[in-house]
Amino acid sequence: MFSCHHVFVSFFLYRYLRLAVNLLGFCMHRPIPIPENPRLTSQNVTVVIPSLQGGGGELWDTIRSILATEPHEIILVTVGAQEEHAKKVLKELNLSRVRIYGVSQPNKRRQMVRAIPEIQTDITIFADDDVTWPSTLLPWMLAPLEDKRYGGVGTNQRLRRAECPNLQQRVWGYLGALYLERRNFDCASCMFVDGGLPCLSGRTVAYRTSILRDPAFTYEFTHEEWLGQYQLNADDDNFITRWLISHGQKISYQYHKQAEVLTTLEDNPKFLRQCLRWSRSNWRSNITSMFCDRQIWTHQPWSTYAVYLTTVSHWAFVWDTLLVYFFLDMATPWQSDTRDIGLAMLIGWMFLSKFVKLLGHYIRYPADFFLLPVSIGFGYLHGLIKGYAMLSLNVTAWGSREGADDDDAYRMRRVSQKHHEALAFRQTTVCYTQ
Repeated sequence: MFSCHHVFVSFFLYRYLRLAVNLLGFCMHRPIPIPENPRLTSQNVTVVIPSLQGGGGELWDTIRSILATEPHEIILVTVGAQEEHAKKVLKELNLSRVRIYGVSQPNKRRQMVRAIPEIQTDITIFADDDVTWPSTLLPWMLAPLEDKRYGGVGTNQRLRRAECPNLQQRVWGYLGALYLERRNFDCASCMFVDGGLPCLSGRTVAYRTSILRDPAFTYEFTHEEWLGQYQLNADDDNFITRWLISHGQKISYQYHKQAEVLTTLEDNPKFLRQCLRWSRSNWRSNITSMFCDRQIWTHQPWSTYAVYLTTVSHWAFVWDTLLVYFFLDMATPWQSDTRDIGLAMLIGWMFLSKFVKLLGHYIRYPADFFLLPVSIGFGYLHGLIKGYAMLSLNVTAWGSREGADDDDAYRMRRVSQKHHEALAFRQTTVCYTQ
């Protein structure tokens, strides 16, 4: 039988070894430098923007910021009648190097696939319609792709904060900024330790066009199944990341100020719906990576422990409660003063661990330190969001963006037995021919 001492130490190490090593990895991580004489330039890049919109200041501000980096061209893929609206606005704005296409239904995978045959460059970058690029971005994103072993490149992201926010916007924006800060930290640290990360975020991500044009990729991308019962047409960036890993392609994460993309998140209660959607996506993708694809256990062992396994094992309130319980049980024979000091040290460590990897944010915005209790409380609340997400993995609704759910049934739909058998036959055939 294990004593309470053994149990406490085991729980403590499992929970906090990740933090200690990731802190070291984050401090040691360096992006792949830009070569003196690069083979790839901005003219080797086509930027694809899947969008629900055909107009609006935010979309065209995004396009202008991307055009400032001088890519070969931008392909905007919008939906339905928005295509004609976008073409009209484009003519009025007199912007060159932008082509516009449309699809009948709002679905990001379908929009991406519509653009791929039109791409004429070696590198494709997918970007969301609400991002702002720095003019220095492309050389940093292209640097890893000078090495043909690399198939995909991601970059760090920060929140574009609201101007003159009210109290509600300030609080929700703070939580959104910490979400991105935490993601940057995890990606940079895991990239240093074993070259892994759970997802190359679709907000801005670069791929070799040859990978996207592979007929096998196109078929799997448009026929992904979930649990053998549903055809999944959401979680596009998760799928492509898993595809790269399973096909031996290296991935890179360029954490650098000159490669920092600004983006927007909800600064109102709809942020909770975004968190729910992200959590469902994490559940689906990480379960697939760990128990279906399984390459990550050998290719990215640290990332598997530090990121993937947290999907099923990291519940902040449960872990904190158990650690305090096991400590008090272990410390029962101790003198009361010693026990109180030990408990204070444990709680102090827990408190420290909840903001140390977010220190960069607090250095940039010191006034946000006063909102730290909000962050800690939300961390415990997120366990409820995560639990509800686990129980509703067949739901793909956004719930936070107008028009995004007009065709929600298409993103997760049941497949017939005949379709399932045909897909299984094709997958078997592909494996056999390889």
